Amino acid sequence: MQVSRLRALRGPNLWSRRTAIEAIVGCTPDECAIDQLAGFEQRLRALFPGIGMLRKAGQSGPVSLAQALETAVLELQAAAGCPVTFSRTSATLEPGIYQVVAEYSEETVGRLAFELAEALVQAALHDAAFDLQAAIDKLRDLDEDERLGPSTSAIVDAGVARGIPYRRLTRGSMVQFGWGSRQRRIQAAELDATSAVAEAIAQDKDLTKKLLRAAGVPVPLGRPVADVDDAWAAAQDIGLPVVVKPQDGNQGKGVTVNIMSREHLASAYRAAEAYGEVMVEKFLPGSDFRLLVVGDKLVAASRREPPQVVGDGRHTVRELVEIVNQDPKRGEGHATSLTKIKFDDIAVAQLQAQGFTPVSVPARGQRVLLRHNANLSTGGTATDVTDEVHPSIAARAVAAAKMIGLDICGVDVVCESMLQPLEAQHGGVVEVNAAPGLRMHLSPSYGKGRAVGAAMIDELFPPGENGRIPVIAVTGTNGKTTTTRLIAHLLAAHGLRTGMTNTDGVYINGRQTDSGDCSGPKSARNVLMHPDVDAAVFEVARGGVLREGLGFDRCEVAVVTNIGSGDHLGLNYITTVEDLAVLKRVIVQNVAPTGYAVLNAADAIVAEMAQGCPGQVIFFAADRHHPQMATHRAQGRRTVFVDGPMLVAAEGSRIERIALQSIPVTRAGSIGFQVENVMAAVAAAWAVNLGWDTIRSALASFATDAHNAPGRFNVMDYAGATVIADYGHNPDAMRALVAAVNAMPARRRSVVISGAGDRRDSDITDQTVILGAAFNEVILYQDAAQRGRADGEVMALLRQGLQEASRTTHVEEIRGEFAAIDAALARLQPGDLCLVLVDQVEEALAHLARRIAGR
Repeated sequence: MQVSRLRALRGPNLWSRRTAIEAIVGCTPDECAIDQLAGFEQRLRALFPGIGMLRKAGQSGPVSLAQALETAVLELQAAAGCPVTFSRTSATLEPGIYQVVAEYSEETVGRLAFELAEALVQAALHDAAFDLQAAIDKLRDLDEDERLGPSTSAIVDAGVARGIPYRRLTRGSMVQFGWGSRQRRIQAAELDATSAVAEAIAQDKDLTKKLLRAAGVPVPLGRPVADVDDAWAAAQDIGLPVVVKPQDGNQGKGVTVNIMSREHLASAYRAAEAYGEVMVEKFLPGSDFRLLVVGDKLVAASRREPPQVVGDGRHTVRELVEIVNQDPKRGEGHATSLTKIKFDDIAVAQLQAQGFTPVSVPARGQRVLLRHNANLSTGGTATDVTDEVHPSIAARAVAAAKMIGLDICGVDVVCESMLQPLEAQHGGVVEVNAAPGLRMHLSPSYGKGRAVGAAMIDELFPPGENGRIPVIAVTGTNGKTTTTRLIAHLLAAHGLRTGMTNTDGVYINGRQTDSGDCSGPKSARNVLMHPDVDAAVFEVARGGVLREGLGFDRCEVAVVTNIGSGDHLGLNYITTVEDLAVLKRVIVQNVAPTGYAVLNAADAIVAEMAQGCPGQVIFFAADRHHPQMATHRAQGRRTVFVDGPMLVAAEGSRIERIALQSIPVTRAGSIGFQVENVMAAVAAAWAVNLGWDTIRSALASFATDAHNAPGRFNVMDYAGATVIADYGHNPDAMRALVAAVNAMPARRRSVVISGAGDRRDSDITDQTVILGAAFNEVILYQDAAQRGRADGEVMALLRQGLQEASRTTHVEEIRGEFAAIDAALARLQPGDLCLVLVDQVEEALAHLARRIAGR
């Protein structure tokens, strides 16, 4: 068994809406049926007793080794605690070659799971050892390193529950919610609206106290100190007991409380100065409380207990700490609900203050503190007290957050109880924290967890808003790029700053930001990250969906222009038109429930996609009497069609008409494929509620010149002859172009053509078979890149297609695209027509422009 070509499908894909790893797996004939491998399954189950059933429900054929690998990949991740449930194995047409797909929650974990699963299967094949626990531990450790922490994860989960899209921007906790101009960003529990000034104030404990005191919020007395002697002098002035802590700190690092002696203070000072400047303040008796403020509301409160152990009369303090740290809820950092208790110099000093050493054996039931501060990050625990908070305390917490300028704020309070005002019990606010941890509120050690993630999402997005902008996805065999450009033009005419991706590049509000074939998911994600995008139109090519899935979770509109046989069939195990349709319909399957699929009713394979659309459907076709159109319209649903000289949009009794004469791109309706492109674009604009006056005026101003739609039926005049440049490159495109050219008057017709090497032989010869019946002269040239073909192989196939040409009287073969163009132009006479099928679009159009300009 060999595993090759692992791909991460990071968006909705051919197999599922879930993120997944796809691998190509090759098996020998014996490995195609594990029943032929004596003892394999028994050895596999001995190595991994928890592995599930290898045979799928309803499966009648043999179980391959690839299926064993699939099951192992999924089950290893599940054993490591990853929330994964989907996997699949599909046999290809090549004997012994399988596509194995398994869901992942973290990409690096999914890739590692494939590696470990392959090792497991190989061990079972060869009766070798496999350390299952080590593999699971490795996956679990990697997952803990890679996944979002509990605070950020709670916010993300709350966003997903409201249908808000998100994207993780870093391996840390920076996340984007929403798209384009409606996006917001967070860094853990800190919002993008939080200023750097507010964060700096929160880190300066002395400045924070001054501001809070000015706002009437009770705070303990204290000041910054320069050294140990100054710290002791400050303690004498304030009055013992005191607290020593870093002036710029968080998570309780370097904080020592309830200091009663100079020796204890000296030790505390050393711990604090490791984190920067030190300050001393009055110790307030009572419990340690954390109040969480979101916006102008108190949303949660917890009482925090310092890390501690309880004696049993047998174990030392150090051993008791080790026992407590074995709790699976305790981990390193913030990945788990509790943190392991630290046994460091601060803990030893705290023990000494209580008369203990690390090797002391506390009596049964005796409580031993390891720290005096109660931060969860140092091993403390939390009890929810949200329902106990007195309105006055809540008001003081909100006032503290407002005074500092924090949208999300953790306010640390020390007092006896939450049941009465701070002033009545000599309590106070001891700290204000930006980006507070949420663990204690989400899953407190005791009491009720609070939906603090939902509160933060509500602060980012008011009720009813989901951060989405209109996303229109366009796919098909032909017409994708022109339709995409038309839709973007219509949206821009409506006043929307539009982001667009296609095979020519990426465009933001009319400005090109990237060039080349940008019809894949990476370019789409880049557009959705841009803050100046109000709507997005994406050309979705087959290659990007196969490589990585979609670049978005769902779209408002999915447009499928047509499905043809010349669209790279035979590549990546897409061998039939039906296979291609399954791939192209991914965008239809991921239409929002409130959205629309715009489908070509005249293409039966496209029309069938309507069954898989979660939203509604708009059918388009030139023939309004087509059965699919007639039925859909009779049901009062939306259709777009041609009625004589008019393009018509109909829904029930409502009808909108646009004269084809007013749409230049169709040449008064004579260019059939452009009429189809316009119908698709109009339907998409209608689906996102653009006004009809806007649609009419925008169609009238759209031109398919070399600047606006390069390589898309660009019509030029050359010394009285008509020259058309187009990027058509498959048999269906040739048929459409021939129909368009036949509608244009010409004395003599010529064509300049090459062929892409990554097509099937039949697709290459079919192109010249079609062109040979329509053009008097054919000039062949060889593409710059033969894409795996031998030199001259494509040219021979093109000549083969011309052997039975009924109209062609002259065939010429020229090496080089520009030389071929020059030869064709030199033969033109006034009244002639020449179709140039360009390969290097930008360069060829620039060359044509220079020749037409006489240079």
